[in-house]
Amino acid sequence: MSNHFTLGMAKATALTKAGKLTEATALIQSLLSTARPKADIGPEADFGPETDFGPETGLIPDASVIEGAFTRLGETESIVAPKPAPNLRRAKAARSSLRETLRKIAAGGMPARSRSFKTDVAVPLGAEFITMTHRNAQGTRDYKLYVPANQPSRAMPLIVMLHGCTQSPDDFAAGTGMNALAERHGFLVAYPAQPSGANANKCWNWFKAEDQARDRGEPALIAGITRDILRDHPVDAARIYVAGLSAGGAAAAIMGAAYPDLFSAVGVHSGLAVGAATDIPQAFSAMRSGATGKILAQTVPTIVFQGLADTTVHSSNGQAVVAQTVAAHTGLKPIAKKGKSAGGKSYRQTRYDAASGRTICEYWEIDRAGHAWAGGDANGSYTDPSGPSASEEMLRFFLQHAQQ
Repeated sequence: MSNHFTLGMAKATALTKAGKLTEATALIQSLLSTARPKADIGPEADFGPETDFGPETGLIPDASVIEGAFTRLGETESIVAPKPAPNLRRAKAARSSLRETLRKIAAGGMPARSRSFKTDVAVPLGAEFITMTHRNAQGTRDYKLYVPANQPSRAMPLIVMLHGCTQSPDDFAAGTGMNALAERHGFLVAYPAQPSGANANKCWNWFKAEDQARDRGEPALIAGITRDILRDHPVDAARIYVAGLSAGGAAAAIMGAAYPDLFSAVGVHSGLAVGAATDIPQAFSAMRSGATGKILAQTVPTIVFQGLADTTVHSSNGQAVVAQTVAAHTGLKPIAKKGKSAGGKSYRQTRYDAASGRTICEYWEIDRAGHAWAGGDANGSYTDPSGPSASEEMLRFFLQHAQQ
């Protein structure tokens, strides 16, 4: 790789960080066409693992790009040309596609917000929504815990909810409506908070190798929060679950793989498979084109929600999470049905049942749905109120499963 190319890629990265995505895109395309003159850079090119995206090339040399180095994105410019030739149209489409991918990665993997959202959540009389802190050898994380007024006489289930990029525990609680379900059915809900000091846009670092293993990094912190609640509250240790959206969905999948003895089931909404990426270049490719992840010897029951019109996390990632889950089991029978939500969203639900009748995996594919929590409340960010309720369906699925 020439020094000219490396310096050019470093400049493109600096332009991306500064929000100058049009200039960055043009520079990257120019450098790629010079470095790889025979490469197909049409709109169907997937910039997959075969592409030179390693840190040594300078294309994506540090984590700040995938984490998101800024919160307000600059406007993009359109290129106008009279009756462009096919090659020019393809080049323009490639620039547009790459620019949009850079925009989303620079935003931390979530679309830009168009308005502000609730930062506080109404709490019924007798209930609590308290802020706590967990510390261990891996660091410190704050979290919020919802304790319902309606508490059964027996120990309660616990659901750990991992928010998406740019979100907060309050925002995620408002958008998912999980606290209201906790009040109705009598369970606890925990919302770990990812600080901007750990990731510029508050994304869980699902793409870092050090944050994918048991007793290391963020998994150790989330597990520590879970064990604190188990110690201090009347939690049923056999019914602890974890769910998340986007980066939080990818982190939830990691938690299920790393701690199958702690979590009885997992909910992944618009997330990625475990091991879909272990560095920045792979994360870039996985978000844009999908990734299968690694083979897992053991998986916990998993429910997956995926919008088929998701342009932030490629919809094939939902199928990858399903495939990763079912591959660890034999003799599962798929049972599919179609439906339509009250809000008019068509969906396909596929169950994977064991011979015992136990559902090991459930996959919800939602037509015309983007990167948002299905059936969520508009008071929270990244929600789609017209979809089937991911919160209600996850709760139903979770309560079927307990530690053996």
